[in-house]
Amino acid sequence: MAAEEGKIDPMHQFEVQTIFDGFNLGGHQIAFTNSALWMLVTLGALWLFMLGGMKRQLVPTRWQAAVEGVTGFISNMMHTNIGPEGRKFTPYVFSVFMFILAANLLGMLPLGVVGIHPFTVTSHITITGVLAIVSFAIVLVVGFLRHGFHFFSLFVPHGAPWWMLPILVPVEFVSFMVRPFSLGLRLFVAMTAGHILLKVLAGFVINGMNADAAWVAPIVSVPSFILMVGISALELLVAVIQAYVFALLTSLYLNDAVNLH
Repeated sequence: MAAEEGKIDPMHQFEVQTIFDGFNLGGHQIAFTNSALWMLVTLGALWLFMLGGMKRQLVPTRWQAAVEGVTGFISNMMHTNIGPEGRKFTPYVFSVFMFILAANLLGMLPLGVVGIHPFTVTSHITITGVLAIVSFAIVLVVGFLRHGFHFFSLFVPHGAPWWMLPILVPVEFVSFMVRPFSLGLRLFVAMTAGHILLKVLAGFVINGMNADAAWVAPIVSVPSFILMVGISALELLVAVIQAYVFALLTSLYLNDAVNLH
């Protein structure tokens, strides 16, 4: 915990700390950080999860059924939002969905009781921003490769009168360019806000228990702990929803690139 001498520091959990110095690249020291470590842990957890779905047994185990259920869920999403051509984008959207989901859930693990402090990589805009930029770049590449300059017709609302176009086209263009920012910020803000609230409540619990007055604990610590349990359950739901929303919006943006209007 980052509660020192009665002070609550909810932002300490987001600090990127160097574990060991890596190598020098162009005069810049490239270090291995706790953020990089937890991204590797996330990838390792995904590898173990997918390992159970590669057996292809005639009678699937629960593990295999879980993997097939997630892949089928993403595949159906892509087919519903894009159509038959959505199949080719399923691996990417599935990878993004699973990475965000695993990173969110690993950051919620109560490992602090054994001295391990989880790091939620999706609480950093650098991570969510890169994911959003990659998704947006794929949309642009697919749109221009498939439609050429006709892709710009995306900014012309279907059926709009010609005299409204000088107003509607800039609005549609700005709305389109804001997509990567909203995609990255939505995930970043949701995960950061929840973890800050949990850290503040945890600080109330600890400070209340350590207070000199005996009446502080039942008035401050107990309600804070109950509220913390409830918000933790809500944060688990948010972790799943945010991964789903990111994948859903990515599929909808890809639909615009593939099918236009």
